[in-house]
Amino acid sequence: MRKILEKTGLKAGKDFFLAFSPEREDPGSKAFSTSTIPKVVGGYTPECLAVAQALYDTIIVKTVPVSSTRAAEAAKILENTYRAVNIALVNELKMLFDKMGIDIWEVIEASKTKPFGYHPFYPGPGLGGHCIPIDPFYLTWKAREYGFATRFIELAGEINTGMPTYVVHKTTEALNDLEKSVKGSAILILGVAYKPDIDDLRESPSLELIELFKEMGATVDYNDPFIPEIKEMRHYRMVMKSISLREDTLKQYDVVVIATAHAAYDYQWLFDHASLIVDTRNAMKDFKDKKVIKA
Repeated sequence: MRKILEKTGLKAGKDFFLAFSPEREDPGSKAFSTSTIPKVVGGYTPECLAVAQALYDTIIVKTVPVSSTRAAEAAKILENTYRAVNIALVNELKMLFDKMGIDIWEVIEASKTKPFGYHPFYPGPGLGGHCIPIDPFYLTWKAREYGFATRFIELAGEINTGMPTYVVHKTTEALNDLEKSVKGSAILILGVAYKPDIDDLRESPSLELIELFKEMGATVDYNDPFIPEIKEMRHYRMVMKSISLREDTLKQYDVVVIATAHAAYDYQWLFDHASLIVDTRNAMKDFKDKKVIKA
């Protein structure tokens, strides 16, 4: 941006002030708002930093000045890479512990009781959102200019992007146990937003699940109280509408896959009326039954 702006003949730090402050938000969270989340700020010059910090100090509870715009941008990349790598770790452990007959969710709850040296992350059907699945790979691309391989980032990406395939595999196994195949089955995806209680489906793993099941010959529908319609996007050409959740419609599906655990869902009702449930979010933790499969 500086190079583009300076084509006018104006100079950053002299004729205009240039700073970088990465976005920090937690969509759907009631605990944080724009004004209460500390704001990292880096200026192109010390004067640029002072002006940017003065601006943010009027609206943000706390500003965190750093030495440069590059350091500010690196902070954003670190935050998202930290999450991507740790989510990949628990996703990998979920698959391993499943083979060992150990419930990853129980293990996480037990580990959370340690008051130091541990922060919980949770597995799922893959990563979604506009930051965590994408931002770390900016750094991977940039690292190649320096002859450096970001192995943790690339491995985390490999694990996280493979999670929808794992969910499909678990669903296939569950249907096989009932002497059914994915081909010809009716599958309902419950939740297409990338996280609970929001209307954002950017990079949502639910979209990949829908495509994978369709490629295998299944009839696929979805329900999401926050997203009434799926329209064509960058990677996906599907156009679908959310179906109504009713007892008569639910019985038409061979399996329900819980991809997003919205608070609006009545999981007791779902348990009572669905014939088979594949749960990727531990939403059915209170229901111990062979028709509930953790994935």
